[in-house]
Amino acid sequence: MKKTSTRLADGRELIYYDSRDDVVREDRDPRPLEPVATSSEIRADRLLGDRVAIASHRQTRTYHPPADACPLCPSRPADPGASGAAAAPRHSEIPATDYDVVVFENRFPSLAGDAGRCEVVCFTADHDASFADLTEDQAALVLAAWRDRTAELAQLPAVEQVFCFENRGAEIGVTLGHPHGQIYAYPFVTPRTARMLESLAAHRRRTGGRNLFDDVVADELADGRRVVIDAEHWVAFVPYAAHWPYEVHLYPRRRVPDLLALGEAARAEFPRVYLELLRRFDRLFGPGEPPTPYVSAWHQAPLSVPDRADFALHLELFTIRRTSGKLKFLAGSESGMNVFINDVPPEAAAQRLREVAST
Repeated sequence: MKKTSTRLADGRELIYYDSRDDVVREDRDPRPLEPVATSSEIRADRLLGDRVAIASHRQTRTYHPPADACPLCPSRPADPGASGAAAAPRHSEIPATDYDVVVFENRFPSLAGDAGRCEVVCFTADHDASFADLTEDQAALVLAAWRDRTAELAQLPAVEQVFCFENRGAEIGVTLGHPHGQIYAYPFVTPRTARMLESLAAHRRRTGGRNLFDDVVADELADGRRVVIDAEHWVAFVPYAAHWPYEVHLYPRRRVPDLLALGEAARAEFPRVYLELLRRFDRLFGPGEPPTPYVSAWHQAPLSVPDRADFALHLELFTIRRTSGKLKFLAGSESGMNVFINDVPPEAAAQRLREVAST
């Protein structure tokens, strides 16, 4: 992998990750952009203890642009053989005319400055592809980029937790159709992770030192009914108390706290396992169905919590589609009281995910 860092016209950092070492990245951003002005603020909810990011500048962010105006596609040089608008160059967020993987600072970040940092990860230059369409080598390059950004963002003084994720599909709320994900670098431990850490500590006290993550994985493997993929270095299963209609948790067999600690063998096997999971998700509801909307989220240990080595890196993948043409909406119980009601039994979801395995 070759890494090349540059700056966009407004000063934001952009990084190319190339699979070939001989690629030269010298393109400059010619756009007349003003420096990014953000108003991110973190406020604490005194009743719940949660934190909320207030980011009013995001109201003007790009919203469902046409494909020929996608800001995540490569820039296009002038075409002297064309006429009119087709002949003019088109400058996007990526100055190069092609790329493998690109990461850049979000122009409309939820978190910025002392309130953290937000980055965009473009998985491929192909606007019409999805992560599931990538080759294993391409997926491995994305994993390398996630690991590199985790290392770099962890060095920022304001950052306490690094979160790599992908929102896929308009139903999820995605406003740009180009295959991409994001990385949030939070200046605090997120509420979901804090609850995991509390459960981890309680389980340790209750069992005389046992690790909760290890026991969860061991119990799922022993039961077997909810296991979706049982690979040499990774195991994927639908959790016993799944919140979402189709939800899979993917763990490396050797517990590690973050992406940086993944061993070479686990890194090598990950693309095959993860791509298989994504392709199964797209086959869940049968042929002719639109791509399955999903959220794919890496859970990594916060940077400065005690005993962070006890935390288990894992990926949670879920869809809000509960059946063909129907979505799982967060209604009163879920939104008002955070009590989920799942219409699909986890055992049935796992069985379906096994049925749609690649042949």
